[in-house]
Amino acid sequence: MKRGLIAALLLFFALFAAQASASEHQPAAHSIEKSVETEHTASHDKGMWELLTSFYRTTGIYAFTNPKEGVVNGEGEEVSKFHQSWGRVIMIGITLILFYLAIAKGFEPLLLIPIGFGGLLANIPLANMTGPDGFLGVIYAAGIHNEFFPLLIFMGVGAMTDFGPMLANPKTALLGGAAQFGIFGTLVGAAALSQYTPLFDFSLQDCAAISIIGGADGPTSIFIASKLAPDLLGAIAVAAYSYMALVPVIQPPIMKALTSKAERVIVMKQQRKVHRLEKLFLPLIVLGLSILLLPESTPLIGAFAFGNFAKESGVVDRLSDTMQNALINIVTILLGLGVGSKLAAEKFLVGDTLGILILGLVAFAVGTAAGVLMAKLMNRLSSEPINPLIGAAGVSAVPMAARVVNRVGMDEKPGNILLMHAMGPNVAGVIGSAVAAGVLISIFN
Repeated sequence: MKRGLIAALLLFFALFAAQASASEHQPAAHSIEKSVETEHTASHDKGMWELLTSFYRTTGIYAFTNPKEGVVNGEGEEVSKFHQSWGRVIMIGITLILFYLAIAKGFEPLLLIPIGFGGLLANIPLANMTGPDGFLGVIYAAGIHNEFFPLLIFMGVGAMTDFGPMLANPKTALLGGAAQFGIFGTLVGAAALSQYTPLFDFSLQDCAAISIIGGADGPTSIFIASKLAPDLLGAIAVAAYSYMALVPVIQPPIMKALTSKAERVIVMKQQRKVHRLEKLFLPLIVLGLSILLLPESTPLIGAFAFGNFAKESGVVDRLSDTMQNALINIVTILLGLGVGSKLAAEKFLVGDTLGILILGLVAFAVGTAAGVLMAKLMNRLSSEPINPLIGAAGVSAVPMAARVVNRVGMDEKPGNILLMHAMGPNVAGVIGSAVAAGVLISIFN
């Protein structure tokens, strides 16, 4: 009995001690668990904040509003704070203007939309699409830097060109030659400004490459710039294609300022029918003369002559059709995006580019004026009436300049169709700008 009582007491005390121990440890365990939970919650909150902060720093909003020193573009060149922020905003605004001109005004959308979109992509921060491995950088290196795309464009233009109007009225070729005066006039003027004023600091090679913009010929401008002034290639290409696209804006005021109402309503005689053999032999003759006199221009003339010869042969319609449509469309897309890549703020918003734009505009205006004035002179000397407006088509923006001449003539006298008459100097202008490029390369290369 006594042993049973003692065992019962020991069991009681054991249970009590266990309960007490459990009561002592329960708050501590709860505290530890709560502490761990608190730390986990804090850690979780901190991780989310860091993620959000890290994400914000990768956004375009942060890049536009927080420019930094030492930031480089895809080509490894340092970009200033201005070009990272306001410069990009300005350039995006310019690309939107190009879209407006192309879509709302109809100014050469085939050129302006690819160029404008390339410029828009080039100004996206952090993406670095203009670098050697970037989307635009690959396109630029594949066909613009090595002069390949301009030759393909010339091939397609040759396949689309009809020499008939020029052969029917050969004297209109003089207008194409006169329009090239803008190239050489601007070359002399730019060299003089660089030599005697602090406005510009271009070498003779630079001036020669810039002056070719006066021919309103994008492929030729790229071709000569890559040989004479590779550092200015992007700005020259952008200026040349911009002025080509703005032919309907730039030329009409010059044409109207230099002609009277009576001159603008002159009706020209219908042209004679040109024999097929004349068209077939002409590209071969042009190429032969280029080989003999200006071999430097034969890449451009050769591509142009090949495209035209294939068209006039009449036996390779599939090839001719491909050059006129599929090939030139593909190359136009790639060329436009590649040229647009040079609209990046750090490349475009610099003093040299603005100087090139001004000199290029002067060259283009002088070329247009020279063609119109030559046509006025020919009209006075010729027994057959010549509408001086067709002289403006002497610049080689085919067929944009000819269409502008036709539109201005129709505005002055409805029904007075000048398109085919203007195509003569327009085609001559293509050959003239290629010849001018060959002359400049021969002299300055």
